[in-house]
Amino acid sequence: MSKTTVAARPKPRPAIQRMAPYVPPTGGRRGKLRLDFNENTIGCSARVAALLARISSEPDFFAVYPEYTQARPKIAAWLGLKPEQLLLTNGTDEAIHCLINTYVDPGDEVLVPWPTYSMYQFYTELAGAVPRRILYRVPDLAFPLDELLSAINENTRAILLANPNNPTGGAIGLATIEKILARAGDAAVLVDEAYFEFFDVTALDLLEAYPNLFVSRTFSKTYGMAGFRVGCLLSQAENIALVAKGQSPYSVNSLAAACAMEAIEDQEFIRNYVAEVLAARQDIAAGLDRLGGAHYRSKANFVLAQFGDSMSNVCAGLRETGILIRDRGHEIPGAARITAGTREQAATLLAALEDVLAKVRQ
Repeated sequence: MSKTTVAARPKPRPAIQRMAPYVPPTGGRRGKLRLDFNENTIGCSARVAALLARISSEPDFFAVYPEYTQARPKIAAWLGLKPEQLLLTNGTDEAIHCLINTYVDPGDEVLVPWPTYSMYQFYTELAGAVPRRILYRVPDLAFPLDELLSAINENTRAILLANPNNPTGGAIGLATIEKILARAGDAAVLVDEAYFEFFDVTALDLLEAYPNLFVSRTFSKTYGMAGFRVGCLLSQAENIALVAKGQSPYSVNSLAAACAMEAIEDQEFIRNYVAEVLAARQDIAAGLDRLGGAHYRSKANFVLAQFGDSMSNVCAGLRETGILIRDRGHEIPGAARITAGTREQAATLLAALEDVLAKVRQ
């Protein structure tokens, strides 16, 4: 009789065992005023919606594996780059993941100004590397340039910068980025421009001069296509060729690629929406001033507000009215992030916020 084999549970990598799970609070958001995830609050361009309707009548479109022979050249040209300088990615998340996989080994350091986009730390830890947080300066959450430059050492393999930054809303200029690039040596420097359209300053013009520079863009915010999960990583051609080695060949689906090409054709939609957001952002900031709610200066499509000990009650009170804002108290005590959409939505928010604040301050 053969000896019975007892199955055992596979042992996960140490990096996975050390990581805390990331569980985004995305459930139950449809039908509410979504001012919590910095999405486009009115939806995508009508041209994108029309393209979806046309594609839905062509069932063979979905039967073919994705091809990027049209999307890469078209999107690259729109950005003023060559096709070989662009990698289409499954949102900015995959761009971060691919960059870390290419340049960072277990035990290496990745510098991250903090607080910032949580996926920077997530993918660093997933690789078994060490995320080193460089804290934004208090009380105004100014960018910690001197601290970051001092932290760069021989173990630094990547520096990840959101510009403008999420959740603080602050931004840095090209001169500051160049100081970081020059000090970084051969460490990869990512400038994540998810909120570029609201700031209108880009590091793309620096790509030719700095072989350690990477820039990422996304269609999830301004373009109203967060559900498609499409973005791009941009750098010198030699870098993109290396990063592409570690990417799944079909990570961006055909529908996302087609809609991205259509979305960039409707720049009037983008200009109008950006203008509306900037006006709404100003309205929210002015409303917070009027209501006695402190806030930080923002260059993105949101405002980080400070409600102190009342923050959790404010978020809960607004949710009861069907308005969602994002609790960031785990990173900045008392802070909540409010997405700027349309001016009408801002007015709705401020009216509800006035009522909620009156209740929590009783």
